[in-house]
Amino acid sequence: MNIAFVTTVLVTLFASQLVGTTEQDALVNFQNQNEASTWNAVNDGVMGGRSVGKLKTTTDGAMRFSGTLSLENNGGFASIRSGRLQVEMDPKEAFRVRVKGDGRTYIFNLYPKTRRMAFSYRASLPTVAGEWTEVTVPLEDFTPTSFGRRVQNKGPLSSDQISGIGFMLSDKKAGPFELEIEWVRIETPSTEDRP
Repeated sequence: MNIAFVTTVLVTLFASQLVGTTEQDALVNFQNQNEASTWNAVNDGVMGGRSVGKLKTTTDGAMRFSGTLSLENNGGFASIRSGRLQVEMDPKEAFRVRVKGDGRTYIFNLYPKTRRMAFSYRASLPTVAGEWTEVTVPLEDFTPTSFGRRVQNKGPLSSDQISGIGFMLSDKKAGPFELEIEWVRIETPSTEDRP
């Protein structure tokens, strides 16, 4: 039997097992082309701003969130949000996100089931320009915010109250941006993952 053929078959099987594991373990996996269809963009135009943010599935199995941030008309944010998700996790578990960014720091949002205008739980999502990185954010590290300001006397969000997730840019720096997201997983953080 041809050794090259056997090697190709083994590599293909191994790769498919890796992809299968990723898809099975992921809360969100954009290697599944249908995943992005439940997401939508929400930009500062809802408040009169002029930022443009859009999403598009890439050919290599990621979702690209890109556009231009504008500070005109008291604007300054662009975001994308998932549809409704069923999230099951322990309070000590974390979200792990695989992203490729432009060096800017984005926001990772959790949206509670009890929706209030401009309210979410937020965590910073730093990126390295042009490089794929994985960022781990424990559930307990998300901060309650409304209109970008911390909400006092509000406890942590429990996983059974999460209705969706999202990504936002609001760093007060006008100009183009681009963030690619491959997947979001839930896992137990190791000590190296903690800041």
